[in-house]
Amino acid sequence: MRNLVFTLLIGLISLTACSRVKAIGQEPQFTSPQASPEAVAMTTFGLENELTVGPVRTGTPSLWTGERGSLLGDRRAVQRGDILTVVIEIDDSASISNSTDRSRSGSENLSIPNLFGLPQLANEGLPEGASLDAAVGINSSSSFGGDGSVRRNEQLELRIAATVVGVMPNGVLSIQGSQEVRVNFEMRELLVSGFVRPEDISRQNEITYDKLASARISYGGRGQISDVQQPRAGQQLTDILLPY
Repeated sequence: MRNLVFTLLIGLISLTACSRVKAIGQEPQFTSPQASPEAVAMTTFGLENELTVGPVRTGTPSLWTGERGSLLGDRRAVQRGDILTVVIEIDDSASISNSTDRSRSGSENLSIPNLFGLPQLANEGLPEGASLDAAVGINSSSSFGGDGSVRRNEQLELRIAATVVGVMPNGVLSIQGSQEVRVNFEMRELLVSGFVRPEDISRQNEITYDKLASARISYGGRGQISDVQQPRAGQQLTDILLPY
């Protein structure tokens, strides 16, 4: 059993090392745009009648029709494959401070100076200096103090083009967007997904992040800098296994 565990650990370390060795001297690779959900949504519109939004007109073309290509047409994203802009402007700050102070003291005394002369008789049999005049005495005290504070500040300003990847039965749009920017050997990734109501999309075909239901926003990176900032696999394993 011990040999099996040792073999598995060696195999895990070898796989991790091989993946890292392959990345030496190589910049992070872009994700293929053709394999993204956005590309799939734009190449598979669905039913043919979904491509036409607004009244269908025949005859002489006019600038004043309600079609999407006309001068007054609505160019907001409404169907699978359409693109809209998600504006992410997060500027949150929170400060919480709690303080607790509690104290308690108590004192109890019980004396039996006279009880049919019994205390006096009992005092004669007690050791020298002992008496029932103060039979029981209890003193207690306790105190507690606690302080806690939380301070958080986040600021993020981004804009990303997202694609409608599906239309829910109630008309809500499911959107998803991704963006990759490579600078030298570091790749910055921005991912956003969620559900939006068509009426929340502005005339500029934009929507703010606070109108995204089930919003998932991720801004991170991968590359040499991100790799150095991450603890090694062995260190993560020992942090989990060691009980101290």
